Amino acid sequence: MSSQYSKQSAKTRVVITGLGVVASNGVGVNSFCEAIKDGRSGIRYFPKLKDLGFSCCIGGVPEISEDKKREYLTDLQLRNFDSNGILYGCMAGMDAWRDAGLSIDDKVDFDSGTIFGTGTSSVGKFRESIYKIDDNKVRRLGSTAVAQTMVSGVSAYLGGILGLGNQVTTNSSACTTGTEAIMMGYDRIVAGDAKRMLVGSCSDDGAYLWGGFDAMRVLTYKHNELPVQGSRPMSATASGFVPGGGAGALILESLESALARNATIYAEILGGHINSGGQRNGGSMTIPNDEAVQQCISKAIEKSSIDAKDIDTINGHLTATKNDHMEIKNWTDSLGLSGDEFPPINSLKSMVGHCLSAAGSIESVACVLQIRDQFIFPNINCEDVSQDIISLISEDCIPKKKVDKEINIVAKASFGFGDVNGCIIFKKYNLDK
Repeated sequence: MSSQYSKQSAKTRVVITGLGVVASNGVGVNSFCEAIKDGRSGIRYFPKLKDLGFSCCIGGVPEISEDKKREYLTDLQLRNFDSNGILYGCMAGMDAWRDAGLSIDDKVDFDSGTIFGTGTSSVGKFRESIYKIDDNKVRRLGSTAVAQTMVSGVSAYLGGILGLGNQVTTNSSACTTGTEAIMMGYDRIVAGDAKRMLVGSCSDDGAYLWGGFDAMRVLTYKHNELPVQGSRPMSATASGFVPGGGAGALILESLESALARNATIYAEILGGHINSGGQRNGGSMTIPNDEAVQQCISKAIEKSSIDAKDIDTINGHLTATKNDHMEIKNWTDSLGLSGDEFPPINSLKSMVGHCLSAAGSIESVACVLQIRDQFIFPNINCEDVSQDIISLISEDCIPKKKVDKEINIVAKASFGFGDVNGCIIFKKYNLDK
């Protein structure tokens, strides 16, 4: 590694120079941005789930044609390919790379790496492999079964496609995965170990991934006939989350590198924090330790050298479960703000569902777009805000329609199974800070 990295200041500023997204309500940044401004849902009904005995038969699945796939992967790469998550990750990652004005050539780029997370890899390919092995057809698995089913498959694919020579790895922390990946990439640049990092996360979708959640009874079953109304974060009639899939990607870059390339700068990351509640003091595999959540938010604000009142809007985790009220309570306690003083808060899950390991990265792309275009996207399906939430913050803090507003600082948080937490502070870029 070049010695120039070790000489960089610990105060290296990290900016965002590229975006990519694959979501159920929009594939590609432009389509996605239009959808979130319009409050357009990507949730649909899937008869196959009904046939399989699911209680929840709706979900958020990106719509991608065969021709679209071939804009990103070659016919050889697509041969015997059965991994929605890796496909989504490659599409979002390659779009972000190109959006940042970076080239794809035969050279190894030792200045650039990727931390691209996932929860599982290629559930469909695993199923296919198991059936072939049980049918004594192990030699018919094909040469790509390992690459598609290893958890690091998505980062390995991206590393090869883009020629990345810095750290190439996959992280996995349930619903916090995407937010964690961004912070890990940020830390690597601040430490002087890379000039730029492609960060993000992806998630498979469909019956074989969603079945466990349906069995846990955490998915809604009341909206199969009206899918777009199914995902209802902060609503009094919320009855569980709607599952989704997709990917989000961001190019993080040292400010010095971005300026040297004359790159477009969408926003800056001021800092953030990652922690765990240790599944203690009320925390468990599925329920967060409130003390840890509050510490995560408070530390992110402290590390970013801002005051809570500086936050213009919050993008919460907010899944449309009973935990929504407790999340709002943790925000008010952490910020020391409540009622009318609380900043506007929204949940992208109202439009795309809960994208599991992809949630934090897709939602972070939405946060950056709010800074870029100076707006707050609406919470749909939230006409009947929970009274428990209204007792903590004003209903006016939960926008039902797009709000055009000056946005300087956005706080984004994710909380995942295993009692893990992540919070990032995004800021509108200003050369003079």
